[in-house]
Amino acid sequence: MKHDVRRWTIRSAEVADAGELSALRYQIDGETEYLDREQGEAFLDETGFRKLIEKDAEAENRLFLVAESEGKLVGFARCEGMDLKRKAHQAEFGVAVSKEYWRCGIGRGLLESAVAWADRSGIVKLTLSVLAANQKAVELYKQYGFVEEGRLRADKRLADGYYDTLLMARFHSF
Repeated sequence: MKHDVRRWTIRSAEVADAGELSALRYQIDGETEYLDREQGEAFLDETGFRKLIEKDAEAENRLFLVAESEGKLVGFARCEGMDLKRKAHQAEFGVAVSKEYWRCGIGRGLLESAVAWADRSGIVKLTLSVLAANQKAVELYKQYGFVEEGRLRADKRLADGYYDTLLMARFHSF
């Protein structure tokens, strides 16, 4: 059932969100082939999410956001900074939104929040990977200054064949 969602908020993930995030990620992984995992693969339980949230909260080059609507989590985004000094200027962005809440602006809101954080945090290069066939997402990323850096041919095997993955990046300043 689609919701006409007019109200949603984005905030930093909290340890108390860990259980709900585990269930949400499991759900989202089964709703689309655009993500890397099939439902249940690389499962992250409540304890795993708790550790991830704690690690992200302690690091200046990491960000973990959640989107909340109608009292429940409906999406999340992470920016994972690099631990190596020579790559400390980079962070990798990922986002997921429950299918029930697609086309409500939540993915765009999570992306905007992540880009603003990266700019404030001195992240020079924000990277992501996206299925080339996901043109809606590719176009959204381009609107926020991401450019294609490369293409991994036949990178993902989906139900109907092999698909390319685009590697994209947004540069703040050198």
